[in-house]
Amino acid sequence: MLELRPTCEHCNKALPPASTEAMICSFECTFCRDCVALLQDVCPNCGGGFAPRPIRPIHAWKAGASLSNHPATREVTHKPVVWADHAAIVAALGGRPPEQR
Repeated sequence: MLELRPTCEHCNKALPPASTEAMICSFECTFCRDCVALLQDVCPNCGGGFAPRPIRPIHAWKAGASLSNHPATREVTHKPVVWADHAAIVAALGGRPPEQR
């Protein structure tokens, strides 16, 4: 189950569970849409691409499957991107799209 991290890892912008601004990579690294654009759709932690983070239902349409049963984490992961390191990852990828990384 997704962790639903509360903020962007780079800029620390609030990304509550219902945010349509939250983007994640396959390791659940969480960034806002603005930072994903700055990152050129390259996760600075793994080199993968990003997808919109799903919204967990507030209402339990099926027993036990809701935000109240499985709340978002409160643990903030704030580690601003080191741009020189990120540039090296982007260069190494050579413009390859996420599905070819």
